[in-house]
Amino acid sequence: MPDGTASRPTSIEGRGSWVAALTTLAILSISYGSPLLVVVGLKPMTEALGTDRSVIALAGALVWVGNGVGGILMGWLADRIGIRATVAFGAAMMTAGLGLSTLGSVWALYVGHGVLVGLLGNGAIYAPLVIHVSRWFDRRRGTAIALISSGQYIAGVVWPSVFERGIATFGWQATMLAYAGVVLAVILPVVLTLRPAPDAPVAGAATPVGSTGPRRVLGLHPNVAQGLICAAGFCCCVPMAIPGSHLVAFCSDVGITPTHGAAMLSVMLGCAFFSRQLWGALADRYGGLLTILIGSTCQMVAIGAFLLTQNEVGLFAVSAAFGLGFSGIIPSYAVAIRDLYPSSEASWRIPTTLFTAMSGMAFGSWFAGALYDGFGFYAPAFAAGVAFNLANLAIVGFLVSRRSQRPDPGLIHA
Repeated sequence: MPDGTASRPTSIEGRGSWVAALTTLAILSISYGSPLLVVVGLKPMTEALGTDRSVIALAGALVWVGNGVGGILMGWLADRIGIRATVAFGAAMMTAGLGLSTLGSVWALYVGHGVLVGLLGNGAIYAPLVIHVSRWFDRRRGTAIALISSGQYIAGVVWPSVFERGIATFGWQATMLAYAGVVLAVILPVVLTLRPAPDAPVAGAATPVGSTGPRRVLGLHPNVAQGLICAAGFCCCVPMAIPGSHLVAFCSDVGITPTHGAAMLSVMLGCAFFSRQLWGALADRYGGLLTILIGSTCQMVAIGAFLLTQNEVGLFAVSAAFGLGFSGIIPSYAVAIRDLYPSSEASWRIPTTLFTAMSGMAFGSWFAGALYDGFGFYAPAFAAGVAFNLANLAIVGFLVSRRSQRPDPGLIHA
């Protein structure tokens, strides 16, 4: 007589999984326009506020720091009040932050971007949605996380040229207010379509009998492994942020028009969008850590290539190559965490990893601006990016070398 277990589903994936992923992709395609406003408007905002580039670049950096810190809190909150309420709150805070940032002072820009757009805005949107979608998938999780994270690159293709035209025609403050209206008008209705993730199937999951002693991850204490992953995320995101935050200004410095600079940023992020799907499939097949190692190697080669050319055609080619290389790295960190740790720990381990990665983005954006202010050109920033990338490869290479250390059998992958 059947015991009933055969009727249990072997996978949680289905039509609803892809609806959740596509809905999330739509939300992130809008919300990820927020840090690009400072990138595109770096020079005019610097001139309007009478300050240095590093000061304005710091506002964009604060978005990434706030996003990371907020994700830890909001990932926890979303498990308690639901994903709809959390993301709707984030959209409202982002709108308020953009409005505050237009008041025309550096403090308003910092509070608006760091606290409202970053901490309470994107922090309530990105990490909670990554956790949410990861719980809808158990077979093609890498592909799904790569897809939703591509919202950053859809935003990168669409928004830079829109922002550049808006800033040139109406000014940066009016453009920022118009974008705030889009955030509120589009994200809030889409949020209503989000549904709670299903429970993971019980079939195939077994709690070990007689398992004693501390759990090990890659032969290390779980928090030591987490700390190394976080350090690797910081180091890889420093070079990742340099072209993303300074490409338009760099192009202007070498005689390329802002319109072409914005187009170059769109090309870079457009290539990132298409290649990210391939990186997601690679993560499904070979795991998150090995995908990080390969992607980071490609990124290092491309960031070094920015030191070798200032020709417009050459820079378009290097930007495209950089987009193809770096695009799979951040989603693969989330996949690596889900590969190594149980689902019950995802609500704090994934946001913690994303926080350190986004802190690297923030530091890289500010650091490149500070190096420019000190030297008057961007070559030292690109060279520093290569150095940080080498540090990332050393850490990830060490972790990949320990994959033969099998996880403790008490670690259940849900």
